Amino acid sequence: MNPCSVWAYPAVFALIHIKYAIRRAVVRCGGHRHIKHMSGSSQTHWDKVYSGTPPEQASWRQARPEVSLELIGAIGLRRGAAVIDVGGGASTLVDHLLEQGFAPTVLDISHAALAQARTRLGPRAEQVRWVIADVAKCRPEAQFDLWHDRAALHFLIEPADQQAYAACLHAALKPGGHAIIAGFAPGGPERCSGLPVVQHDAASLAALLGPGFELVHARDETHRTPAGAEQAFRYHVFRRIA
Repeated sequence: MNPCSVWAYPAVFALIHIKYAIRRAVVRCGGHRHIKHMSGSSQTHWDKVYSGTPPEQASWRQARPEVSLELIGAIGLRRGAAVIDVGGGASTLVDHLLEQGFAPTVLDISHAALAQARTRLGPRAEQVRWVIADVAKCRPEAQFDLWHDRAALHFLIEPADQQAYAACLHAALKPGGHAIIAGFAPGGPERCSGLPVVQHDAASLAALLGPGFELVHARDETHRTPAGAEQAFRYHVFRRIA
């Protein structure tokens, strides 16, 4: 079975076991409990990052994700549209997606990150589908109107992982749907959270996604971290045309 097939076919599982460096994590989706499989090392790294940093002090923290919200508004999604925030972690984007009447899914490899988001949302967390998974090892069967990624892809430095990400995006996005992909801009930081990153531009992303996508818009942002540092980000909006 596809480890992400439970996106479309909810099922109830029992105990969680850790064995042979493969960690199973439980996630709640619309009242159902699901088991996801991830590499122990990657999940452990990000669980440590989130567990060791208060959400309001994380370098990527945005009290209000202005650029993402402006780009989403420009796309003109209908109310109730299915939106997935890939690598969403403890981002506040999901709060605004709920306020605007969308149907959000948040995918992240870190259980600790999603726990922070769920705690912040309180009872509203039950309106969100939470998925614990590695986007480079996952092929979802559900489809979305919008794929949003702020600083997930840029951590995938291996070409094979980047191709796997593109395959997941292709499987997850409806024809005519949009993908917003953001990360450190060329000339920006080369590392984040102790890991190297890849600085993508429109050409590299277009090559990765292939001819089935067209670039709609690109926009730069200077993000100021809670510590006062400035980071150059670049956002790209693509539309699936095939």
